[in-house]
Amino acid sequence: MITLHINGEPRQFEQVTSVAELIAAMGLTGKRIALERNGEIVPRSSFSSQPLTDGDKLEIVVAVGGG
Repeated sequence: MITLHINGEPRQFEQVTSVAELIAAMGLTGKRIALERNGEIVPRSSFSSQPLTDGDKLEIVVAVGGG
């Protein structure tokens, strides 16, 4: 079990070891998102290789289209 602080709220996950796995677990696959981990922007190209550890602080912003 891993606890991540996402947008200021603690959330627990069982099998999440990378940013890509977290995005899939949150149902955000295929969406346009920006992600910051512990104060550092994570490039989309690094999502699958960016590890997550217990206690990480993440800010996730989902782009919303519209007019």
